[in-house]
Amino acid sequence: MFAKHDPKVLIVDDSEVMRKLLGSLLKNNGFEVVEAKNGRDAINIFWDVKPDLITMDITMPEMDGITTLKEIMKLDPHARIVMISAVGTVDRVKDAIYAGAKSFVVKPYEANKVIATLRAVLEKK
Repeated sequence: MFAKHDPKVLIVDDSEVMRKLLGSLLKNNGFEVVEAKNGRDAINIFWDVKPDLITMDITMPEMDGITTLKEIMKLDPHARIVMISAVGTVDRVKDAIYAGAKSFVVKPYEANKVIATLRAVLEKK
């Protein structure tokens, strides 16, 4: 029987500080972490990385999170993407969910809520 691998998460955020904070939280909770600094990078490494889950900021240069979400969903309609953004207006949350996001966490986030949200999304088939 094969051992289950740690879930691989692609963190997409233009803020290096946020990537490092979230990455540290995830690593300490049994996740493997890969980072992208914007939407274009995320799309470019998506197939190489084959993440189990993606966390995505909305406000980023070059390609915003909603556009990136839509592009990744075209590449893989089964992609599991959780938006993590300070832009938590009802309209933005609806946009993200309609575009295919599995959940939405508003910054500043509570560590336990992030971990619980990601685990719940990973458990859904």
